[in-house]
Amino acid sequence: MAEMDTSSGGGHKKGPGVKKGKKLSTRVDLTPMVDLGFLLITFFIFTTTMSEPTAMRLFLPKDTEKPEDQNKVKASGALSIMLGKDNQIFYYAGELLPDGSNFKSATYKEIRQVIIDKKKSTNPEDFVVVIKPGPEATYKNTVDILDEMAINEVKRYALVDIFDQELQLMAASQK
Repeated sequence: MAEMDTSSGGGHKKGPGVKKGKKLSTRVDLTPMVDLGFLLITFFIFTTTMSEPTAMRLFLPKDTEKPEDQNKVKASGALSIMLGKDNQIFYYAGELLPDGSNFKSATYKEIRQVIIDKKKSTNPEDFVVVIKPGPEATYKNTVDILDEMAINEVKRYALVDIFDQELQLMAASQK
């Protein structure tokens, strides 16, 4: 028949034939975690040095007490360059004459010589180039003319809006 166990319930049995429970190690090896930590630190240090912002050098006008005197330039030292459609460039030196007789056109190859000639014939303190992109000028044209400023070492130049009279002369010249 069936036997009944009358010993105390749930306790440990000691004696011959009963195996002792093996204690498992609870030690966790943290060596791979330390390696991962150093790899992450190295990665973040490397990426932060690569993400430093780079900026273009900007030349600003000197401060003056009167705001109206701040941006005045001599008309004789100014060279105005207008950018039109289809890589066309128009320019004039000084002030635009009422009849437009000093309004000329050039290509990107020719404009470099115009800038060099104007720079040589003008006092360096008075020389300034006024760049006026037209409504049909492309971003590439604007970048190209800014590159010309860097190539010719023009220290003073400005990007400004184009006048209506200049737009009319450009439209008449492009036809």
